[in-house]
Amino acid sequence: MTRPARFNNAKIVGCLFTCSALYFAAFAAQAQQPSSSSSPPPASQSQAQQRPAPALTKDTTKIVLLGTKGGPALRAHSAAVFSNVVIVKGVPYVVDAGYGATRQLLQAGVPLTMLRYVFITHHHSDHELEYGPMLYTAWANGLRTPIDTYGPTGLKDLDSNWWKANQLDIQVRIEDEGRTDPNRLVTAHDFDFDKEGVVFENDDVKVSALRVPHPLVSNAYAYKFETKDGKIIVFSGDTAYFPDLARFAKGADVLVHEVMYGPGIEALAKRIPNGATLLKHLKESHTFAEDVGRIAQAAGVKTLVLSHFVPGDDPSITPEMWAAPVRENFKGNIVVGKDLLEIPF
Repeated sequence: MTRPARFNNAKIVGCLFTCSALYFAAFAAQAQQPSSSSSPPPASQSQAQQRPAPALTKDTTKIVLLGTKGGPALRAHSAAVFSNVVIVKGVPYVVDAGYGATRQLLQAGVPLTMLRYVFITHHHSDHELEYGPMLYTAWANGLRTPIDTYGPTGLKDLDSNWWKANQLDIQVRIEDEGRTDPNRLVTAHDFDFDKEGVVFENDDVKVSALRVPHPLVSNAYAYKFETKDGKIIVFSGDTAYFPDLARFAKGADVLVHEVMYGPGIEALAKRIPNGATLLKHLKESHTFAEDVGRIAQAAGVKTLVLSHFVPGDDPSITPEMWAAPVRENFKGNIVVGKDLLEIPF
């Protein structure tokens, strides 16, 4: 007996459109792997990608820089866009989800079905563009356990609009493949602190947020992870030079801070039509390398990790060129980040 048709043409087209979009995203993420030619310090390809990542266990505790590029534009030699994962006792806590984050998680050895917590620093595309696709792909991979996501006001809208935009595809898969409704698995949580506050706490980790200046985005935040065994990891998020961040990061074991190279942004501004406007934005919204050193020194952090490079895809800027101006003001351990770099703590 012929099976009755249950979906009209509009639904089928919607499904095909969504599937095609997801395929394109996966293909494009793969295509962003750099060639063997010269590349900037946060190059996508690393030794960690060339061998299988170790499986997560209850003893796994580390940070992985999934993507280190600042800004949403991509070029052939670009690193992956900014994203990170903090793993505490085998549980991954994702911090930001720039384009390519899903594939980078897999490259880092984090099964998507193990995702439990996601934290977004602010609503710029290089920090949240893959929020929806990452959660969707975890669901497509067989996710059956809850995921809680946290971010500034607007995250609930981002979350609900993503699922609405893909509802035709989701409904097809629920009915044809027997999947659980992802809306029952993912819960988004908004927050809006005037200055700072506790975002999340469980038996292993407390996560706090500090509002940082990143115009024109009014609600941008840094995150601090405090483990129950006394370790402190801080992510600056996108921020202009902000001395209060040193207080927030005081004594941190690891500070992952965005970094901007002055000569690099001046050269970038000369190459593009909107250079003057972009240069003004960058200077008002990000932190020069020298000032990153000042923050780290004032905070007394043990290890400073440079990431979210601005400009993010200039192959002429070497790792030493990123580190040298930071070193003028910070005398501790400096790590120039690159994609898939693992940092123990």
